[in-house]
Amino acid sequence: MTNPELSIIIPLLNEVGTLPALHEQLTLVLQRIDLPYEIIFIDDGSDDGSFAVLSDLFERDGAHVQVVRFRRNFGKTAALNAGFRQAQGQILVTMDADLQDDPAEIPAMLAKLNEGYDLVAAWRANRQDPLDKTLPSRVFNLVVARVTGVQLHDFNCGFKVYRRAAIDSIKLYGELHRFIPVLAHQQGARITELPVQHHRRQAGISKYGSGRLLKGFLDFGMVLFLTSYLKRPLHLFGSSGLAIFGLGTVINLYLALLWLLREWGGRADIGPIGTRPLLIVGVLTMILGIQLISIGLLGEMLRYFSFRPEEEYTISHILKRQ
Repeated sequence: MTNPELSIIIPLLNEVGTLPALHEQLTLVLQRIDLPYEIIFIDDGSDDGSFAVLSDLFERDGAHVQVVRFRRNFGKTAALNAGFRQAQGQILVTMDADLQDDPAEIPAMLAKLNEGYDLVAAWRANRQDPLDKTLPSRVFNLVVARVTGVQLHDFNCGFKVYRRAAIDSIKLYGELHRFIPVLAHQQGARITELPVQHHRRQAGISKYGSGRLLKGFLDFGMVLFLTSYLKRPLHLFGSSGLAIFGLGTVINLYLALLWLLREWGGRADIGPIGTRPLLIVGVLTMILGIQLISIGLLGEMLRYFSFRPEEEYTISHILKRQ
């Protein structure tokens, strides 16, 4: 068998109703592309019979289909990591298994990649999802684009095409899959987007909703640190420390002035400064602020440098032709 040059990576959770049609549509599209290909399904702990369907697809099309099954649900980032590690192609395509992403868009995205880009992100310009998904996503996309300078309309879309070098240069863990363009951009990757057709969900239920918005912004804060301050943490710690130290200095000067007025200025009406709540507030603000920021960001630094993708998940089965 010829080594694949194109790898389609599809993480999924309980998508039994769409898998046969997805495989059929992908096969029709990929056979028209003059590249050896493989389709890698990562079953992220499905309990609806998805693995049985995937096993059948492997039996019928083992020359192209691979299946990775997790022992339980580990999340989309872990599933993508597993897919990236299994993939042999130098061009990688990620997409969801719910058939909302149209496989027919792949040739156009590959053509865009060949214009000299390292990552092409799909933009669901006419997104076919309910308001409780689209509205939070628009807010999130606007904030991330403004703050990072990565001008994409749809960071959350899982439909993307990459050169392998763009993926190999970044580390993914937690819920960082939605920030792949930001992390790749920080490593110097050339990024663009392409409007694509988006379909309504035909089967199953969405695994995501407005509840992920808060988690997304928390992850975004961590990504900002990783991309802006990882190699120069003193810029962050120093500015925060100076601001807190400046506040403490103002409080202490104020209290020192009161002490001088009491002790040397004859102001008997001014009480002792040692019993004032302001002194406690100033000291605690300084200590707690430095401790919380330092512990949180130093923890992220340690995790980043010690991170190993294979420790983020465990695999129970791999179906792959040798």
